[in-house]
Amino acid sequence: MPHWSDLKSKLADLDRARLIGLVHDLYAASKDNQALLHAHFSIGSDALQPFKATINRWLRPDILMNQDISVAKAKKAISDYKKAADQPENLAELMVFYCECAAGFSHDVGLEDEGYFDALVRMFERALKITVSLPEQIQTDLLQRLGEVRSLCRTFGYGVSDAMDLLLVDDGLDG
Repeated sequence: MPHWSDLKSKLADLDRARLIGLVHDLYAASKDNQALLHAHFSIGSDALQPFKATINRWLRPDILMNQDISVAKAKKAISDYKKAADQPENLAELMVFYCECAAGFSHDVGLEDEGYFDALVRMFERALKITVSLPEQIQTDLLQRLGEVRSLCRTFGYGVSDAMDLLLVDDGLDG
């Protein structure tokens, strides 16, 4: 089975025109490839939009259309963005958006799923850790949004808001 090292050696032999042609073919092959390239090169007015759409789709499914929930697919959108661009402020934005979608859906439909809530708390923790490392101006908005998520979670079971409170105290923020 071929590996990255096999492909890498072939890519090293390509001239500029053939490499651009290959990237063009990959770009044309799928919307996911387009989103990754747009994010990597910061092209477009909102490079995060396709990643947010994926997160929203998998964390806030249309239950009337029998769409499934998939925490793994929502988290993969964040992972894909990180591989493509890894800009901390945008990564934090996607993580906070994930928390907003998950908490909003749980609140709107009365979802009581321990695994879903555990994933929400873990993402809240990741979002909090990256947010506190950002410049204060960006931090303020994201922390306010995380506070709104925490408030919304007060009605959930499974100790969700208590866990969020502890995370805020651990990071030296208002608990």
